[in-house]
Amino acid sequence: MTTDLFPRFAAPWIDIPAGRFFARIGGPEDGRPVLLLHGFPQSHACWHRIAPALAERHRVICLDLKGYGWSAAPEGDPRHEAYAKRTLAAEVVAVMESLGHVHFALVGHDRGARIGYRLALDEPGRIARLALLDILPTLVQWERIEANPRKPSHWHFLAEAAPGPEQAIGRDPDAYFEGLLRDWSGDKSLKAFAPAALHLYRQAWGVPERIHAFCEDYRAGATRDRDADLADLAAGRRLACPTLILTGDSYLDREPETPLAAWQRTFAPGAVAAEVTSGHFLAEENPAASLAALQSFLG
Repeated sequence: MTTDLFPRFAAPWIDIPAGRFFARIGGPEDGRPVLLLHGFPQSHACWHRIAPALAERHRVICLDLKGYGWSAAPEGDPRHEAYAKRTLAAEVVAVMESLGHVHFALVGHDRGARIGYRLALDEPGRIARLALLDILPTLVQWERIEANPRKPSHWHFLAEAAPGPEQAIGRDPDAYFEGLLRDWSGDKSLKAFAPAALHLYRQAWGVPERIHAFCEDYRAGATRDRDADLADLAAGRRLACPTLILTGDSYLDREPETPLAAWQRTFAPGAVAAEVTSGHFLAEENPAASLAALQSFLG
């Protein structure tokens, strides 16, 4: 599978003290920078249907997060600091600074969106505009999970102590992760995913070190990330940048409140919302509508 999903995009390796990161970068060098951060269990490849159009005006950086795609996947630690969103956000800043960008827009999906809002809360001067794709705040997500304990949740499973989830997934990674892609897609199939993108996803999620990194990401979500949200909410910290809550119409629950209401109640009182017809994977399932919403927001 040799298809290049990002024609005319550079493919640099970026070394920072935390390790080596992989990115695809395109667009005019003097264009306003836009960082695209993917979610679980994917990689930078999820942006291939919208990044070229964004790159007509912007300098677009599609980054593989730590533990995902081709970026470094170091061992976790007992306190789950290595994969805490605060840690990952600081690493994203280091990557962007190494590329010459200290102020940039950020579009994040799923886990990438969690890093995005953590970065914007911790370093409000960094982010020009923030688009959060198909997530609720971490603390709200846990509230909903715990309010319905009989409903199975991948959040609970992946956050279980090592090596339980790693061993279970490792018996057949394709079956587990492709099952999630199907379950979370609007049509409950893999039709939305380009074969070349699926090939890249399978390459990564079949590696034991990356399965461990995925689990560490969720262990941090159950501990360090939730604690950080609770502390910031109690301290009255809010997102200072213009914020778009972009959702599909079939993945996130609308009860007891809409995604926008959850964000406005917590970290983004001034956020605006847009909705597209899609399951969880907006940029691949409905790239035209997702692109239009992002172009309107980014300017």
